[in-house]
Amino acid sequence: MLEQFFGVPFTLLSFLVALTVVVFVHEFGHFFIARRNGVRCEAFSIGFGPEIFGFNDKHGTRWKFSLIPLGGYVKMYGEGEAMQAIEGGVEEKKPMTDEDKAVSLKYKSVGQRAAIVFAGPAVNFLFAIAVFFIIYMTLGRPLVDPVVGATAENSAAAAAGLQPGDRITAIDGTNITRFDDIRRLVQLGYGAPMQMTVQRDGQELPIEITPRIVESDDAFGNKTKTAVLGILASTEARTIERLGPVQALGVALTETYGVVEATGIAVGQMIAGRRGTEDLGGPIRIAKYSGQAAKSGLVGFVLFVAILSINLGLINLFPVPLLDGGHLLFYAIEAVRGRPLSEQAQEWGMRVGLALVGALMIFVTWNDIVQL
Repeated sequence: MLEQFFGVPFTLLSFLVALTVVVFVHEFGHFFIARRNGVRCEAFSIGFGPEIFGFNDKHGTRWKFSLIPLGGYVKMYGEGEAMQAIEGGVEEKKPMTDEDKAVSLKYKSVGQRAAIVFAGPAVNFLFAIAVFFIIYMTLGRPLVDPVVGATAENSAAAAAGLQPGDRITAIDGTNITRFDDIRRLVQLGYGAPMQMTVQRDGQELPIEITPRIVESDDAFGNKTKTAVLGILASTEARTIERLGPVQALGVALTETYGVVEATGIAVGQMIAGRRGTEDLGGPIRIAKYSGQAAKSGLVGFVLFVAILSINLGLINLFPVPLLDGGHLLFYAIEAVRGRPLSEQAQEWGMRVGLALVGALMIFVTWNDIVQL
C-alpha cells in the first residue's frame, strides 16, 4: 500500500528513511557540539553533490538535502584544508581576523576539536540507547528462558548430548539468563569449542560443544553463514517483559554494547581469517534489509534503524583518515607532539583514507551484487 501511495519502490523508500535518520543523528552530534564551542557551521547537508532544496537559519547555516543520499556532512568554518587540496586545491589564503579565528574550527583547542569529532558517533550510540529504552519500557521485550525444547538430528547439540528440558546456565564462564544469550555467544564464537554448564534433573553438568557453521536463513529470510547448536527453545517459558526505567536503561546499554561487541569480534575474525567476508554489506544490502525490516512492522523497522545507527557510529571510529576516527588519531598525535601534523602529512593521510574507503565501498558493493 505504501509502495503504491508514494509511487516509488518500498525498499528504496525504507532505505532512504533509515539512512536519513542515522545520518542526521550523526551529523547533528557534530553540529550541536561545534555550535556549543562557538564554531560557525556553514552548511548541514543530508547527502552529497548538488543541492536539491534547503534553507538558511538565523545563524547563517544552510540546511539542505543533496542529490546523492549516501551520507552527509556539516561544513564548519576553517575546516578541511587537506581535503580541499585533494579535491582540487585550496584557494589563496587570506589572513584571518580575530573575529574569524573565534568561530573557526582550526583555532579551537585540540580538546574542543576532538569533542566535536567524537560527538557524531557518540550521538549515534545515544540514539540507539534511547530507542531500546523507550521500546523496552512501553512495549516490553520478549523473554525466553534458556531451556532446550528440542535438538535437531545430527546437530552439534545432539552430538554433545544436550537433551530437551536442559537449562543452559553458563557458556565459557558467562552466565546465561535468556535464550538470546545462547544465540549471541554461539554466533560470536563462530565455530570455536565452548564449555557449557547445564542443569538437568537438579544437577549441574559440564558439557563441551562445538557449534557448526551452516548456511541458514536470518530473521528476514536471507541466506547467511552462522554458527548454530541445533536447538530450539522450550515453548513453555515465553513471556513479554515490560521493564521499569532503571532496568530498561540497563538493558538498553547492554544491548548497545552487545551490537558493538559482536561487530568488533566479527571484524577481528575476518582479519584473522576465521570468518569469510561475505557478511560485509554495502548500500544494496542495507537497502534490502531496510525494506524487509519495514515490512515486519514499525517496531522492527525502528529497531533496525537503531542497530544501523550503532554500526555507523562504530565504523566512523575506525582510525582511518577521512573517518572521524582518523581525525581523532591526528588530534591524539597533536596532543602528544604539542603541535599538529604538517598540512602535507594530513593531505597524504586523507589521500590514503580516501583510497581505503573507496576500495571498501567497491568491495562491499560487489559483495552485495554477488549475494543477490
